[in-house]
Amino acid sequence: MECPHLEESVRVSTPIQAQTTDIPFRLQCSECATEASPWICMMCGLIGCGRYEKGHALRHHETCDKHCVCMDAKNYAVYCYICDEFVINDTPTGHCDALRTKLQSLSSQCHQIQKTSIRRRSSSSSEAENDPKKPRKELKKIRPKSSGLRNLGNTCFMSAVLQSLSNIQHFCGYIKQLPSLEDKNNKIRKVITRKQSRNGEDKDILLVEELRKTLIALWEGGKAAISPESLLHVIWKLVPRFRGYQQQDAHEFMRYLLDRLHTELLALLPFTFSSNSNSPFIVPGPKGNSTIVTAIFGGLLQSEVNCLICGMESKKHDPFLDLSLDIPVQYHQSVKATKGKENVDQPICHLAECLAHFTEVEELEETELYMCTGCKKKQRSTKKFWIRRLPNVLCLHLKRFKWATSFRQKLETYIDFPLNNLDMNKYILDMHETRGMTVGSNIYDLAAVIVHHGSGAGSGHYTAYVLNEGQWYHFNDSTVTACDPETVARCKAYILFYIRREIRLPDYLNVNLNGLSSTQRRASTS
Repeated sequence: MECPHLEESVRVSTPIQAQTTDIPFRLQCSECATEASPWICMMCGLIGCGRYEKGHALRHHETCDKHCVCMDAKNYAVYCYICDEFVINDTPTGHCDALRTKLQSLSSQCHQIQKTSIRRRSSSSSEAENDPKKPRKELKKIRPKSSGLRNLGNTCFMSAVLQSLSNIQHFCGYIKQLPSLEDKNNKIRKVITRKQSRNGEDKDILLVEELRKTLIALWEGGKAAISPESLLHVIWKLVPRFRGYQQQDAHEFMRYLLDRLHTELLALLPFTFSSNSNSPFIVPGPKGNSTIVTAIFGGLLQSEVNCLICGMESKKHDPFLDLSLDIPVQYHQSVKATKGKENVDQPICHLAECLAHFTEVEELEETELYMCTGCKKKQRSTKKFWIRRLPNVLCLHLKRFKWATSFRQKLETYIDFPLNNLDMNKYILDMHETRGMTVGSNIYDLAAVIVHHGSGAGSGHYTAYVLNEGQWYHFNDSTVTACDPETVARCKAYILFYIRREIRLPDYLNVNLNGLSSTQRRASTS
């Protein structure tokens, strides 16, 4: 967007550290000295860490009103805190371009100095390394297994969802091992595209193929970050709503992605993919409507509507891929109300309260009167949800955005959620009513969290925290950093992914377990 605040809030074209420090200087927060996510205030040149680190750049703006425009020192994106949006325009004298040029120059100089220094250290330490009397220093560095995803222009919503799904091993491993559908002469591709053509869709587009290639590239591990341009262009062609570079809602994108994958995979059900014994084999499940998407994320709700006049009860079963949970009204805290406050100053809502609110009895509004089959007319009634069948991966969407007059307001309420041992037993129907419907245990452990940073649904920034082989990582577009469980527990979650402790996939869906860890393999076959 074009920001109206540049004229009065942009004055500098070089970081303040570069004015007072010899080369090489370090791009680090002036408050906490972290080098993660450095942002440069374009009013005074001060460097502060981003809001998804310790938020010192944001606090600097809150104490100095006109210091609202800053630049990411790593990818040179300009952001305005007042507009709560990335900026595409510049001042008449070109301060933004000048600062980008200065940062690129400083980065090049630092790189050359570091290369020279490394060569010198390498030559001087070669003999020392072979000296048995000198103790060796152990450098312990946690390296992420997968790559980051470059931001292609407010595509953080897509990156956060992809990174979360890519670390759900049963789902990701299955998609990665699908056969390539790149060849237009491929028999399976012809069947799918023929069905799409009848539905008025672009016959050459297969989302599952682009997702397969993206997931493979993510886990090759050869690059710090990859660019998901092909996948983004496919999404643009399929869904006009996602076209352009405006911020989108991560939950809406995730639902579309899973629904589309399910639809495309249904067309593959009658086929074996190849003669290679290592390839997955898909066969039709019961009623011919099951895929890896529903096997992993699919659950079943039971809704009960009771007429308050005659007591007539109506039950209905609805499948779900995720549950959208309201935040109880007593915990509603907007961005404006919480500005400058820490979590300790705000009321803490527990995830169990959101789940309880979802399953409690409520009386339907006048506009939702129930057509009672007993009374033969619309009557006042109550409604209650039960979870009839839990999924292998329980996806919980916290409804942080609500309509206030003509705009959507974000709720900044901190939700306390467990990292382990989420017990879902109290939210499902009694076992005698769901005999044979519940598979495995009802205890879940957290696998991933998507967080929205910012004040509005159409603005801000998305990142993801993901657990991989016992280590938590923070995925912030192209940057992937290790973090501790306490950092994850403190985040204001938007979407939570919990994995059932005892995953059991249906017998009719034979998933190739090559590439999964021994622990995951045992969980799938136990």
